[in-house]
Amino acid sequence: VLKVLFISMYVTMLVAIPYALLLVASAFAAAAADPSEASSTSSSASGGSGSMGLPDSLPWGDLTSKLSPNASLISVSHADYVEDCFPEFTDFVESERTNYQLINQPSGLCLPHLFCGWEMCYPRPSTSGHANQTYNDWILEAALPFVLGMETPELFDPANPISFLNDESNPSLNLPSMVLFPVVASDVVAAILFAKAHNVEISVKNSGHHYAGASQKKGTLLLNMNRYTQYSPTGIVDCDVSMMLDGSIAADLSVQPCALSLAKDKSAYIRVGGGENWNKVYRSVKIANEAQEQEGGEYTYHVVGGNAGSVSPFGWTFLGGLSGSSGGRKYGFGVDQVLQIEMVLPNGHHVRFGPTKWEDASADGYTVPKTIGVFGLCRSNPEEQDEEKWEWDSCPDGFGIDFNDLWYAVRGGGGGTWGVVTLLYLQLHEYTTFELYGFGDGVTGDLGVEPTEECAALMPTLTPLLTEFMNTYIMVPSLVGVSEDHSNACGNPGGLRLFCFGDEDVDNAWARFLVKKNVTDIPEGNCLLKIASVAGFKDHADYAIRAGASNPRLEGRAYDRPQPALTTLNGGLTFNVLFPSAWIEQSEDNLKIALEWMGSNGYHAFGGATHTANDQANSLSSAHRDAGVMVFAPIDLIFDLNLFPKMFDFSDKMNFPPVFGSNHASVLSGGPSKDDWSKRCPIEWTFEKRAEGCISAQESIYGTKFLKRLEAIKEVVDPNFMFDCNNCVGNNRPKAKPVQEKDDSVVAQSADEKTSGAFSVGEKLSVIGLFGFQFML
Repeated sequence: VLKVLFISMYVTMLVAIPYALLLVASAFAAAAADPSEASSTSSSASGGSGSMGLPDSLPWGDLTSKLSPNASLISVSHADYVEDCFPEFTDFVESERTNYQLINQPSGLCLPHLFCGWEMCYPRPSTSGHANQTYNDWILEAALPFVLGMETPELFDPANPISFLNDESNPSLNLPSMVLFPVVASDVVAAILFAKAHNVEISVKNSGHHYAGASQKKGTLLLNMNRYTQYSPTGIVDCDVSMMLDGSIAADLSVQPCALSLAKDKSAYIRVGGGENWNKVYRSVKIANEAQEQEGGEYTYHVVGGNAGSVSPFGWTFLGGLSGSSGGRKYGFGVDQVLQIEMVLPNGHHVRFGPTKWEDASADGYTVPKTIGVFGLCRSNPEEQDEEKWEWDSCPDGFGIDFNDLWYAVRGGGGGTWGVVTLLYLQLHEYTTFELYGFGDGVTGDLGVEPTEECAALMPTLTPLLTEFMNTYIMVPSLVGVSEDHSNACGNPGGLRLFCFGDEDVDNAWARFLVKKNVTDIPEGNCLLKIASVAGFKDHADYAIRAGASNPRLEGRAYDRPQPALTTLNGGLTFNVLFPSAWIEQSEDNLKIALEWMGSNGYHAFGGATHTANDQANSLSSAHRDAGVMVFAPIDLIFDLNLFPKMFDFSDKMNFPPVFGSNHASVLSGGPSKDDWSKRCPIEWTFEKRAEGCISAQESIYGTKFLKRLEAIKEVVDPNFMFDCNNCVGNNRPKAKPVQEKDDSVVAQSADEKTSGAFSVGEKLSVIGLFGFQFML
């Protein structure tokens, strides 16, 4: 059977790839040949190219006059996107690229997925926001060039008729025309008050890693936070009971982070500024630990963070914060690490808030107190640039925002939609020993640790066993004789590695697993690499920074994966499905399905503390809390095996349950048909029809109940939708349709209008069917 499958796959590739290349070229050429479509422009007011601008008449000088000396407001264009961002894609192959180079470009426009500089991460010219294109069109024209390795100079050549990337008049461009680089909170306040006065929409960006391109948008003032004040280098605070002697937490909230830390049996936290990334935070923690050691002490601090150093703690945290590499299963999700928040709201108020009332929840199985009251303050001198002179006071009459709701919404409800977060107070945990187990997966050489020749020769035989063992150790540890605590000490963000903190049992469990499988011809040591021990990594921060040193273009910064690419296939060819722990453990057949489809690429950041370290006052979905693993699964698998009704409770037809992960959800992420939740949303439908007839991305992530509450809070916090980022809460609300002179869907044209050389819907679907089969194999 396997031989037949692989022969079929090989024939599929031989036949389909040349045909698909022709198809992609034809589809692009068809649009390029239609002057009414390729050269059309938006009827909206524009101060820049491709309808990306704001009205020229806005008094930008008024805003500039209120900024701090080091803040900068600049005008940008498509030309800046080409000059700053294209070289990372044209001059380097994917494995050599780095997000850091994109983040630090002067325009502030670059994105990890180049195509997200256009609406829906789709460069085809469209005056309707691609409402009349189909899911199938997107796969053929946006995804396949990436899948087939068509990242060639021709794709970027202005003279090439199939390239829309260099067309500054392309109405699909999704770039702002003004970018502000704030340095202090008063800069953010000034920007929001300016936007409020002139009815300007705002987008917010740190690293730009949002897979749906939510970090910037045409017609907005972009606040690029990358130059904002850094707090983490001096931001670690050690807590002591003596801080609480006066018994007042709510006075100015200065002792609130320590009070909450101590209530959680923790003794330190770190302040992180709104423009920092994990590279900067990891460095700060590493330096603090090394200082402790140099003074005769020991490593003290551990921070739960993202796998990639270029990722922002803000967007990462507010979408949940999956930590497969830094102890998420031991300490909780990113949202569980937040103690206090400072942010500027759409009404212009600079606020700080956090829990001041809580109660013990251990009887219900939780390891942290339940939040029962959140208190907040407003800054009474928001124009003051010197933080030493800030004054915090009660919010004014008519403020109208419930801090309990805001605490709930921000932590799990996504970044960029509730305002601009300028400072996070994040929990630090007590340092525990770190071990990184590797299984000879081909990348350990980057860390200076190689398997023996004998073990390397056994890898083809061992890899399936290693994959099964790793997944079983995390998801069903009892099958390998491992306790829940030892299992929860380890996690994995993909690949054949286990990141472990404190007491674990990997070495012994692997030996028992081999005996159980009757494998006896393994060399001494069982080919299990203890990378951290051999390489001398003291903790995860040390690993992340030293692993990054293997790529000279990172210039000593922390590990950076995945590298920049044209687009993301997640949400297109695969969806990030949250497989419930209870379903996996229900039967051997369910476990087999999970193991078969995740391979070594399951996202193991779920279970253990991700369920129990929940303060029960956040908007992260029950699907996240109850998941055993997140699998980037071919969507056909889910529907062909009818897995959704088996995994999730579909009994209440008025409330769709959450099913997808929020981290890594892309522009195409979305649920099944509204009429039949067991049926896939038809790929031949236009995006406009999909929006009307299928469960939205937001509802698929949060579920109907959570989403309704989030949308209600959004209406109060931001009634004019000053912050209206792509795929964010409220972004899928009904809006006025743009005026269209002509249907901009090639596949929807009538037979006599169709450009010569274009393919029919049926022909397109046949190619997608071939490729769907190939990818599922």
